Amino acid sequence: MNWRETTIALDGTHHLIDNVACYKERFDEVLKFHNPGLAPVLDNNIAYHININGNPAYERRFIRTFGFYQLKAAVYSDDGWFHINIDGTELYEERYAWVGNYQYDYCTVRKYNGDYLHIDLNGRPMTDTRFLYVGDFKDRYAVVRLKNGLCTHIDNTGTFLHNKKYLDLDVYHKGFARARDPKGWFHINKEGNQLYIHRFDNVEPFYNGYAMCWQDDKIMIIDEQGNTRHIIKEEAK
Repeated sequence: MNWRETTIALDGTHHLIDNVACYKERFDEVLKFHNPGLAPVLDNNIAYHININGNPAYERRFIRTFGFYQLKAAVYSDDGWFHINIDGTELYEERYAWVGNYQYDYCTVRKYNGDYLHIDLNGRPMTDTRFLYVGDFKDRYAVVRLKNGLCTHIDNTGTFLHNKKYLDLDVYHKGFARARDPKGWFHINKEGNQLYIHRFDNVEPFYNGYAMCWQDDKIMIIDEQGNTRHIIKEEAK
């Protein structure tokens, strides 16, 4: 059986291939299989990972388990949050108030004092800097919220990508990112500069050169220069 072909049964208790159960066991909850072919399960309120045959991948048990990303899985136990290897061993000794999933060789974690940071594949902090919040890396960049509450971008060495700071910020998508200043939402480039002077109530990322935007009761499509190219919904008259 190929774990990549599995789906989750409608009742969420087991995995299927072509609508046929992969194993006889039934669990309280199962999540999707991830490389190297292991899936998180909850079994009588005890969490661990199983293989395609429904057998436990290791002996250790947890309160919560999540999918493997880059062969590391986030788990929660009585002593906190951390990551494990595919054999159930700990990736590092540190415990956190919460951990995310590894993306592009780094992972978001939150310390018990509320500080956020990124750790590498060995569990080591990327830098000594701590933030109010850090997001996942996409390609080589991530959003961080500084201690003053403003947001900016860093690269995968922890270096600030630009010197611009905004009230809210999103990851880059096809070279542009969503940003918000006191006047509203708009898009910025890799240098952190605005693409246009307009501000909106909300904007979506660009899709093949165009983005959906909202302003008052109007929904419109703009291009990368901020020009309105299509009106989806006009203001109520």
